[in-house]
Amino acid sequence: MVLIATNVCDYKELAKQKLPRMVYDYYALGAEDQHTVRENMEAFSRIQFRPRVLIDVSHIDMSTSVLGYNISMPIMVAPTALHKMAHPEGELASARAAASVGTITTLSSWSSYSIEEVNSAGPGTRFFQLSVYKDRNLVRQVIGRAEKASYKAIVLTVDVPWLGRREADVKNRFALPPNVVLKNFEGVDFGNIEKVVNGSGFAASYDACQVDPSLSWKDIKWLQTITSLPILMKRILTAEDTRLAIESGVAGIIVSNHGGRQLDHAPATISCLEEVVREAKGRVPVFLDGGIRRGTDVFKALALGASGVFVNRPAVLFALAVDGEAGVRNTLQMLKNELEVAMALSGCTSLKEITRGHVTTEGDRIRRSML
Repeated sequence: MVLIATNVCDYKELAKQKLPRMVYDYYALGAEDQHTVRENMEAFSRIQFRPRVLIDVSHIDMSTSVLGYNISMPIMVAPTALHKMAHPEGELASARAAASVGTITTLSSWSSYSIEEVNSAGPGTRFFQLSVYKDRNLVRQVIGRAEKASYKAIVLTVDVPWLGRREADVKNRFALPPNVVLKNFEGVDFGNIEKVVNGSGFAASYDACQVDPSLSWKDIKWLQTITSLPILMKRILTAEDTRLAIESGVAGIIVSNHGGRQLDHAPATISCLEEVVREAKGRVPVFLDGGIRRGTDVFKALALGASGVFVNRPAVLFALAVDGEAGVRNTLQMLKNELEVAMALSGCTSLKEITRGHVTTEGDRIRRSML
C-alpha cells in the first residue's frame, strides 16, 4: 500500500523508507534515550483548546512580520544541517520552497550549499545561523559573507559548548556521504575531524573540535561590534537566561532545546514558553522551535505568547527527502492550512485575536481542581 502524505508526520514515514538508515537516524534521533525528542511532541497534546463560537470567520488573516519583514504566516524554517543528504538540491530546494509560500528560511552554518549559492537560488527573506568558533577570524568571515549576500539576521546557537551524546551516530558510524561537504567551510583546515569525540559521532566531533566552549555573555557584545544585523538567540529555556539575553541587546529569542539533540531530559520547548514570554515582557519577540507537527501546535504556541514558530526536521528534511522542493512547499502549506482551520474553529480571524484564553494547560487544570 502506498502512503499518501496528508500531514507532516506522513512524510517522516515515507522518508524512513527512502533514506539510508545512517542518514535517517542522523536527522530523526536525538541525544541518549530520546526523552526530550518525545516530550517535545507529547507536551503539545496536554494543551487543550477553549474555542469561541458565533464569530464571523469568513476571512482569516495569518500574515505577520518578523524583525520588520512581512511573511504570509507565523511559520518559518529553522536551521538544520546537511540538507543535501536528503536531496541533491538540498538547501537550494528548501530555500525556494520557503520563499514560494512567503516565509523565512534560516540557513545553517553546516549547510551543504554555501551562503552565496543559497542566496542565488532565488528571491526570499533569509536568516543565517551562526555557531561561534574558536577561530574568531572565521566567525568574522562567515558573518561578512552573510551580510554581503543580504541575509537579514543572525540566529545565534548557544547550546553547543559540548556536544550531546547522539548514540545512533556512533552505532551507525556516521560519515558524510562522498557527494556532501560542509560548503561554508570548504577549504578550511580543521585538522583531524574524523576522530569520534564524546561518543557523538563524526559530525558532532567536527563541531566539538571547533565550536568555542568558552563562549559567554560577554561575547554577545563582541558579536554586535562586528555586525549590524539583528541577533536572535536560539536555545533559551529559562527566565534567567531570557533576562540576560535582553540585557545583552539581542533582537529576539528562540525557545529551543536543539530538537532534543543536546541535553536529554531538558523540558519540552512548549513547556518553557510562558516562562520566557513572561520575563521578556514584550521587550523582544519570542519564537518557539521544537515539536511542531500540526497547525494546531502552531496555534497553541501563539496562544502561549510566541510571535511565531520555526519548523525543521519533519516539515523540511523528511519532506525534502520524499519530494524535493515540492515536498517542502507542501508541508509548509499543510501547516498553514491546518492553522487556518484551527483559527476558524476557535473564533479567531487574525493572529492578534489568538489569546491565552483560547487554550488551557495541564497547570491550569490542576490549579482549577484545587479551588
